[in-house]
Amino acid sequence: MLRWTGLPDVPPGWGPSVVTVGTFDGVHRGHQHLVGRAVARARELGAAAVAVTFHPHPAAVVRPDRAPTVLAALGRRLDLLEGLGLDAALVLPFTRELAAEPPGQFVDEVLVGALAAREVVVGEGFRFGHRAAGDVDLLRRLGAERGYAVDAVGRVGDEHGGWSSSLVRRLVAEGDVAGARRVLGRDHRVEGVVVHGDARGRTIGYPTANLAAEPAVGGAAVPADGVYAGRLTVLDLPGDPSGDLPGDLPGDLPRGALPAAVSVGTNPTFGGTERRVEAYVLDRDDLDLYGRRVAVDLVELLRPTLRFASVDELVAQMAQDVERTRALTAGPRPD
Repeated sequence: MLRWTGLPDVPPGWGPSVVTVGTFDGVHRGHQHLVGRAVARARELGAAAVAVTFHPHPAAVVRPDRAPTVLAALGRRLDLLEGLGLDAALVLPFTRELAAEPPGQFVDEVLVGALAAREVVVGEGFRFGHRAAGDVDLLRRLGAERGYAVDAVGRVGDEHGGWSSSLVRRLVAEGDVAGARRVLGRDHRVEGVVVHGDARGRTIGYPTANLAAEPAVGGAAVPADGVYAGRLTVLDLPGDPSGDLPGDLPGDLPRGALPAAVSVGTNPTFGGTERRVEAYVLDRDDLDLYGRRVAVDLVELLRPTLRFASVDELVAQMAQDVERTRALTAGPRPD
């Protein structure tokens, strides 16, 4: 998938295209459905399938005091979009100047001028332009004049309701990562560089990879405090940035997703105050991950964060957490 970080990156004469537009925060199952429609139509028309997205999140510019925590950093978002079969993604830097543009300017400069859109696929509630003045009806009227069709897709969901980024944020904030997986179609992920912690885990037999957790790790929302079953993947392996090949590298840097018990919180048993994500890779006390970028995929909440009366009580509970994690991560990794 080609990745463009502004209109000047789009090659002259690009097109024709089927274009879908959205923030695509989290690339949840609703987004996947929308992008899938665009890709299918592009194949039918012999056109390129292109997603137009924005960075930073528009709310961070127009109402920064109420901006939501994002569900995936930009690089992760583009990786997920690429996996849906798109030919290209255009990332528009979202600025106050862009927010002030009238709807027709966005159509003329982006959809028609840069991408030569033959069809535009958007959600039925799509809004665009200054003060969200543009809607699907306006997009259709402009399309009739400028030579593109519009496919407005209704919200999709399951028996629990519609899929949306706001729903995923709420579920993650509540610690319901299993519920978030239902909407995302995969485990919720946080990413970050492993930093030095207090080294207490090693002394009690559970060494952890520590990531700072405020306000987010790797740009992604951190779930409620608690202990989770999850998986850890080293992302920056030499020659294999995806980390998805079997076998270990020299220095015991593993490839692939490893079962991990994950603690989110301040470690109250030891009087901690700094909120962290700490991941213990099951049965591995030999890993040196300091300075490595890792992904932590959260499978299920095991229990809330607790303050234990003694270290022995904590260790006994951790042993139970590890066994529950082992059972919950024994099957294939959901992707």
